[in-house]
Amino acid sequence: MTSELLTDTVWYALAFLTSAALALYVTPLTIRVARTFKIQDTPDGRLKKHTEPTPYLGGLAVAAAFMVAFGLLSTAATTNNNQVMGILVGGLMVLLLGLYDDLTNLRPSVKFLGQLLAAVVIYKAGVKVDITHTPDLEWVDMLLTMLWITGVANALNIIDVMDGLAAGTAFIAAMFLFVISASVFSLGLGGQRVVPFMAITLAGALLGYLKFNYHPARIFLGDTGSLFIGFLLGALSMVAAYSEINRIAIVTPVVLLAIPIFDTVFVAWHRARKGIPFFQGSPDHFALRLRHAGMSVPTIVRRTYAVAIVLGSIAIGLVYADPEVVPWLLGIVGVMSIASAVLLSRLPAPGDRPRAEQSPAALPEVDA
Repeated sequence: MTSELLTDTVWYALAFLTSAALALYVTPLTIRVARTFKIQDTPDGRLKKHTEPTPYLGGLAVAAAFMVAFGLLSTAATTNNNQVMGILVGGLMVLLLGLYDDLTNLRPSVKFLGQLLAAVVIYKAGVKVDITHTPDLEWVDMLLTMLWITGVANALNIIDVMDGLAAGTAFIAAMFLFVISASVFSLGLGGQRVVPFMAITLAGALLGYLKFNYHPARIFLGDTGSLFIGFLLGALSMVAAYSEINRIAIVTPVVLLAIPIFDTVFVAWHRARKGIPFFQGSPDHFALRLRHAGMSVPTIVRRTYAVAIVLGSIAIGLVYADPEVVPWLLGIVGVMSIASAVLLSRLPAPGDRPRAEQSPAALPEVDA
């Protein structure tokens, strides 16, 4: 192990431990503040079936732990990086947008516009999907960047329907993103040292927060947290290097974040079949279907974590495996996704009735 690698390892470990410790300290304070000012998620008996009002603002604890740890341990080279500053500014924009939504319940169109503006900020800072390599087709890269950032941010928001589900899934994705980006950089295959640093710092903050969010949850992320975490993961996954060994590895971020992406597509499909607008809530999430079928919350969450670990391992394979193996790995992910969609669709969603008995008025109006 070279001295530079040892230094980086210590730096990463310190970032992880610092952000985790900060989250452990800040989250109880956030719980007290949320309760004092009645910033709580109240059960409605439909999508929100927790037994008592639960504080929001968990996202503020995660963001505070991440930002403070980053500020304490970042170097001059890190803070002078335009891409990093773009991610931080865009992340702050999304954080404030989510906080305002938690406090006032913004219209979906306003939330989406705010996310687009944050995506434009990071695109201008050089954080983007770059697959065309042609000035005349730069609009394609920009469109894909907007789609990826808003898609991942909203996917984390959509999957946040069960104690520990979104935060734990994001933690696993951040850890695998760290492993991939750190190894690629240390091997001299591309990327920047700051990407694994930010990924491991985010992972530490999420782990500290999970102590209070795992079932039974004492605090929820709210839009403040789910949008912020999704935005960071989406942005960092675009900056990381994947395809020096094989070009197909450019799809690695999709595999890393396959679970929230899957739930978003799954929910969108079933809402469309029922004639429900995408942004109108319904209990069609895979986790809620499993819960309705009798599986306990901890079991659902643990099994989702296990799938996330399998997907993360496949993502590593996409980066380092022989190019001839990569299509097989992608095929495995595709088969897993289709089989899961078919099997989960056979489970009724909470409140499902025969189609002849359904009416739009009987459907929930707000996502969890």
